[in-house]
Amino acid sequence: MSCHNLMIGSEFSKEDIAYATANRRLLSMEIELGLQCNFRCQYCYLGHGGDKVNVLSGDEIRGAVSQAKAIGARKIILLGGEPMIFPGVMEILAFLRAEQLDVEIFTNGTNVTAENAMRMYDLGVQVVLKMNSFKESVQDELAGVKGAYQIIQEAYRNLREAGFPSEGHPMAVSTVICNQNLPEIIEMWEWLRDQKITPYFEIITPQGNAQDNFHLAVDLPVLQKLFHELADLDHARFGVRWEPQPPLVGDRCLRHQFSCLITARGDVMPCVGVTIPVGNIRERPLADILRDSEVVQDLRRYKDMIRGPCAACEKAESCYGCRGAAYQMTGDYLASDPLCWRNADRGNEIMKLPVEAGRMIPQQAPMRLVESLVSVGDRVAVVETSITKDNLFVNDDGTLDDIAYLELIAQAAAAMNGFRTSVRGGNEPEGYLLGARQFEVLEPARLGDTLRIRVFKATKFGDFGIIEGQVFRNETVLAKGEIKVWHKAACT
Repeated sequence: MSCHNLMIGSEFSKEDIAYATANRRLLSMEIELGLQCNFRCQYCYLGHGGDKVNVLSGDEIRGAVSQAKAIGARKIILLGGEPMIFPGVMEILAFLRAEQLDVEIFTNGTNVTAENAMRMYDLGVQVVLKMNSFKESVQDELAGVKGAYQIIQEAYRNLREAGFPSEGHPMAVSTVICNQNLPEIIEMWEWLRDQKITPYFEIITPQGNAQDNFHLAVDLPVLQKLFHELADLDHARFGVRWEPQPPLVGDRCLRHQFSCLITARGDVMPCVGVTIPVGNIRERPLADILRDSEVVQDLRRYKDMIRGPCAACEKAESCYGCRGAAYQMTGDYLASDPLCWRNADRGNEIMKLPVEAGRMIPQQAPMRLVESLVSVGDRVAVVETSITKDNLFVNDDGTLDDIAYLELIAQAAAAMNGFRTSVRGGNEPEGYLLGARQFEVLEPARLGDTLRIRVFKATKFGDFGIIEGQVFRNETVLAKGEIKVWHKAACT
């Protein structure tokens, strides 16, 4: 499975979405029921899945759902692995419905027996069946398992016999668009519409197994043509109007305004594509995690924060492309979407990490000590530099003077802040080092060394922050300590 199309947000009013966004609340939440799966899909975002080690228990899942409901969630989307092989999945479905939550479950059809299909129908669960082809050989190839086609078709028959789809009991089919099934995509879409089944068609996000299967990816001009053909078909045959835009056929993804993902091990992430843990529900309450996450805050303020061509697009008011594709392909969750055909000829305008640190910090040569911003997470960043002979802080014996470590951490913190301020309308980078405590130099760096500086924003109050920093050579910590800084805030 890749970043799936939930027609996400269409069931919520603009007013509800605006309220959830402004108040850091939820309207929906996705949660992984384990990591085990009996398929080995070539495009799976989880890669090769995982085992049972350290995954959330049924009680922990129910607790996470209760936390989500307390901050506004009305809908829960169950993912995997394969959720239908999770022990007690039917009891979890019953619990969710007893909590008066809407429920959607994505399944490859395994264990969708006649009995389970009828039970899901009686509970009022929306089932999304993963089906990528009408052809057995293509379906089995994409699923990585011989017999996958038969499992899916049997599940489909059981769901239809149980009463899906019907009034109050919607059903959908999730399909990834790839070169292997491209010739039948229009036929599949039309057939699903005729069956009153919602088609959830999407572009593959380049992560997990898809990173090793580039032959799946469809060229952008071909995708653009396909999206427009499907839009014309929907309008002409079914009276459905929508504007073609990736990554979802017939819809747009704005899930980051009101949703989040809880992984099978309790990590909270913006979605399956933006794989940045912003906290873990085993360690902190969900409400606190969402409140304190700068990544979540940035994505909710997408109109101010998205960089590059997407910021200037005529659709910028209602679209931010696929954040998962942007993050997976650039390392920057605020970058423009490289898989949008509108950006096909503008790749040089899309920021990709690592990026030159000089773009992010106020220090100029010769005082600039850091070279590149390598990665950015939630309140954390990694910066890299090399110790060269023109470094002002190199001693006669080739070692780095102790004061330089403090400056390295301060400049790395400035780069982390500059990452968030270097958006359209953002401020010029500006900041001050106000103090340091518990600072230690454990081993000396030497001329020729390549260093990595990891900084973590432990505390923030207004424009002031407490930064915990470490300087590494390979895996060895050379220096560590805590600094207090003032940085001009990102645009508001």
